[in-house]
Amino acid sequence: MIYKVFILGAFFLALTIGRGAGGNVMALELKSPVFEAQATVPVKYTCDGPDVSPPLEWGDPPEGTKGFCLICDDPDAPGGTWVHWVIYDVPADARGLPEDVSKEETLDNGAKQGTNDFGRIGYGGPCPPRGGPHRYFFKLYALDTVLDLEPGATKFNLEEAMEGHTIAFAKLVGTYGR
Repeated sequence: MIYKVFILGAFFLALTIGRGAGGNVMALELKSPVFEAQATVPVKYTCDGPDVSPPLEWGDPPEGTKGFCLICDDPDAPGGTWVHWVIYDVPADARGLPEDVSKEETLDNGAKQGTNDFGRIGYGGPCPPRGGPHRYFFKLYALDTVLDLEPGATKFNLEEAMEGHTIAFAKLVGTYGR
């Protein structure tokens, strides 16, 4: 029951965040060459390995896309949703993110990274407590604007800034347990 409520909540959040210029949110496809949807995230991309970001790929966005942002979080964390990655102002011509994105505030392509719940800039991989596997949601948003956010923004700051500007959305869920 909790998962159904969560999924409905995530759906309505996407709709709320996503009323871009045309009022509709289109679907995008988000995938990774290193794990399938609903499959285990390889150790390399977790705190039990080198903890580098996984490569991600997506297709062509709708016309009018000015940039992308991505949020990765774990809704199964004991204290509530745990944010693992916040990256925004990814250029509109990007069709993915490479493996091991640098943990710098501003990347060479102009993309900016925010602060995760580990208190660091950039990606912090799955690191759940012992027990059953957690789900890790990689959520990609195509926006009709470039955001006016400084590097280091939080997920909350990003969600506020992109409200009403999402024109396409994609999600990839991986799992990891210890």
